Amino acid sequence: MDFPMFHLDWLNNRMLIAIIAILHVIINHGLAVGFMPFVTWLEQRGVSRSGKDQITDLEWDAMVYKIMKVAFIITTTIGAMTGVGIWFSVALVSPASIGSLIRVFYWAWFTEWLVFVTEVILIMIYFLTWKNSNTSLKAKLRHIKFGWYLSLFSWITMAIIVSILGFMMDPGNWETNKTLLNGFINPIYLPQLFFRTPTAMLVAGIFGMFFITLFTKAGTSIRINAVKYASQWLLLWAPLSLIAAYMYYRAMPAAMVENMSTAVGSLSFSQYYDLLLYVAFAGAGLTLIIGVLGIYKTKWLRPGVVIIPVITAMAYLGFFERVREFIRKPYIISQYMYSNLLLKDDYVVYKQDGILKHATYTTVNELTEDNKIEAGKNVFIIACSRCHTAQGVNSIVSVFDRMYAGGGKPLDIASMAAYMPNMHNGRTFMPEFPGNGKEAEALASYIRYLQMTGDVLEGAQEEGVSINPNNTATTLINKNK
Repeated sequence: MDFPMFHLDWLNNRMLIAIIAILHVIINHGLAVGFMPFVTWLEQRGVSRSGKDQITDLEWDAMVYKIMKVAFIITTTIGAMTGVGIWFSVALVSPASIGSLIRVFYWAWFTEWLVFVTEVILIMIYFLTWKNSNTSLKAKLRHIKFGWYLSLFSWITMAIIVSILGFMMDPGNWETNKTLLNGFINPIYLPQLFFRTPTAMLVAGIFGMFFITLFTKAGTSIRINAVKYASQWLLLWAPLSLIAAYMYYRAMPAAMVENMSTAVGSLSFSQYYDLLLYVAFAGAGLTLIIGVLGIYKTKWLRPGVVIIPVITAMAYLGFFERVREFIRKPYIISQYMYSNLLLKDDYVVYKQDGILKHATYTTVNELTEDNKIEAGKNVFIIACSRCHTAQGVNSIVSVFDRMYAGGGKPLDIASMAAYMPNMHNGRTFMPEFPGNGKEAEALASYIRYLQMTGDVLEGAQEEGVSINPNNTATTLINKNK
């Protein structure tokens, strides 16, 4: 309510964040958190494979270097940009939630920033000094140590961020004792961290196996040995990932478990929940099959074969992120802030006075018959636009068209207005309507208007706040000239 709202009607605001965040998680987990220890372990294998007069197996070391080069380029470009992109998109679409999280986790995020800067320095040292480290055994062993340091700092970065993600799902007793420590050690933290750690290792292993088959020739001893090492890695982490997934599921609050069928398959495909769930875990199980093939039928594994589990591994991570984001609904911060960015405790006031009276950015504070459509537009922006669009993805018009009219028939304003105060009972993933009865009618009128006109809603709010022209930046600059 204290920030101007930004709305991307054709794509949906949440979709903007989701695309950036899921891509970042795939890169972060698959090519950083899990990949750095995998690469370091392979580099260490090269030293143990070398002859008495060698520092390392140079052919093996060259292969591992190529694999690391791919990870270095992707993590320092796309990974870095999507990391920053998450901050930009969340600050644009959900400023109230990110502001609240910063206030709670300021020192945790500050520490994470220091760890991340250290991680960047370490990955630069590790990659750029690789070839020079082959001059002596001492230098090579020191280089491997830097790889393990990099692995540790990559994991610590994730470990800090996971506490914030867990807090958003279940703050625990933070509401009664609002301290950083209480927020950090929330009930979901350790189960989620235990799940993400082996899952990152698992995805890294399948990525690594793909790169191994890509950078080595079929039938050579180096490919056979490298694939077997990668297979051992997969067989170690795949069972842990599946066990941790079950433990994570068991730690979820009951209300979130109830949202699971919709989270997995969306409302349209919720009836296929069991099937979709099996498919998702089959993707993780496929890595076990690849691991077994890598041990016993090594020559079968080629880039064209391994690309299949690579895709399923990315889908597994993306699936997990979607579910994690959805199941905490109707909240964005559980029991504290709803997904429409309105505080739970403020609802008492909104339901009595209406939300327009207390809105900072709105063209209408008092609702009349003459401004009903405009008022409804403002109610939609404040209460609905975080999840719904006017005409795009998850269109509010399409939702009501499926529920009531069907086939594009004119929507009934009275029916919609009567449904809104009770919608959260049937759709538990939706926040309770925050406004009063008149605002529900205005919103229904605006939705009907959208249906009839096909109008869209784009951009950032500019209305609602009047600035004294004598206090603008331009005026003050001109005064000082």
